[in-house]
Amino acid sequence: MLLIYTQKITPRIIYIFKHICTNMLGISIRFTSKIEEFIAHDGLKLSYGKQALGNELFIQNTGLLMEQGLSEVDIKVQPWGESFCFFPATEKSDLPFDIFAASFYLLSRYEEYLPHVKDEYGRFPASESLAEQEGFLQKPVIDVWALKFHEILTQRFPALKRKNRRFDTLTIVAVEHVFSYKNKGFVRSLIGGLTDLLKLQFGKVLDRIQVLLGFKKDPFNIFGDLIELIKQYRLKMLFMFQLSDFSIYDRNINPNRMSHRSVIKYVADYTKVGLFLGHDALREISILKKEKRRLEDIVHSPLNAAINTKYNLTLPEHYNNLTELEIPEDYSMGYPESHGFRAGTCTPFLFYDINTELTTPLKVYPYAVHSNILEKETPEKLKSEVAKMLQNVKAVEGTFIAIFKNHDFSDYFDKELYYSFLKQIHEIE
Repeated sequence: MLLIYTQKITPRIIYIFKHICTNMLGISIRFTSKIEEFIAHDGLKLSYGKQALGNELFIQNTGLLMEQGLSEVDIKVQPWGESFCFFPATEKSDLPFDIFAASFYLLSRYEEYLPHVKDEYGRFPASESLAEQEGFLQKPVIDVWALKFHEILTQRFPALKRKNRRFDTLTIVAVEHVFSYKNKGFVRSLIGGLTDLLKLQFGKVLDRIQVLLGFKKDPFNIFGDLIELIKQYRLKMLFMFQLSDFSIYDRNINPNRMSHRSVIKYVADYTKVGLFLGHDALREISILKKEKRRLEDIVHSPLNAAINTKYNLTLPEHYNNLTELEIPEDYSMGYPESHGFRAGTCTPFLFYDINTELTTPLKVYPYAVHSNILEKETPEKLKSEVAKMLQNVKAVEGTFIAIFKNHDFSDYFDKELYYSFLKQIHEIE
């Protein structure tokens, strides 16, 4: 048990100390604001304040965790060994920076609440983030900090043990369209066929006819191939299906069609499935509730996982909607257009709502790479970057999460390239 003294025990302090000490390092903690109790304690103890009380382990509090709401934060990033740090502390502190304030700033997505320039889709872009601007987006800095913090703790308390962590990988397959041609209806099929014809894409015209006549499998229906990989290599994969109504934003087929439902049921027999939120579900909780119910009716079990990697991740509203509907896991924390760690970590964490100053029960699983970026970077460069990030995650025994789309593995895309990235991530020869 690590006793922590702080002059005031705030919700922010409770949140970030529990995450770093207990969730990441496996150290049980207790807080006190009574100096007498802290001084009398002869076990493990740490003070978090403006100055040390004695010769205990001391981390200087730079003030962010004592505040409520938002304020303009002046941040100066400086090197710390092979890593980076900010919120610097004086030499009296056993760490050269306030690890808890810096970690809270990144995990809470503090910067996304502040005024910023959005991208063309209304999203918070990587270019606006502190991590991208200061060159540490590809490093899970919070995990690095936590391990260094543990080293300092064990120097003072040699008997202290750390929770065993294990490097892991997870692939998410985001399924916006289960089928390319099948079940689109006569009018949509006719318009699609004519469009392909005008573009002189005669191969697609022939494929469409063969699929609609039942002579060929739909090119986007690659689920059997991926399930075989799961069974052969015991891969961890999570399939996210969109079940939205047809609109100008979401143009999938009717979610009630039996062929659509049968694919989801088939996949759910072998691995976890979740909900790929549609455009309107991000703005209307009633629509989110309807989409949630649709998936639950298909798989006959509660919805545990949701993702939104296409539209704007509006914080905290989107996460509050997931919490209200008791969806416990979200996999949207990352940048679709850039590789790296949006929240500075490769460890799942509970979302903290700055507006209400509350720790929510929603667990956020940050992803490191999205297949979208293959459209912007050369395969050679990206494979090198992915290799570096994999090593960074291995070094801190974290979880590397990657997102692909089902059509990445179809004949209409460079499926061999996407499979090579899938195999690189899961270290398949």
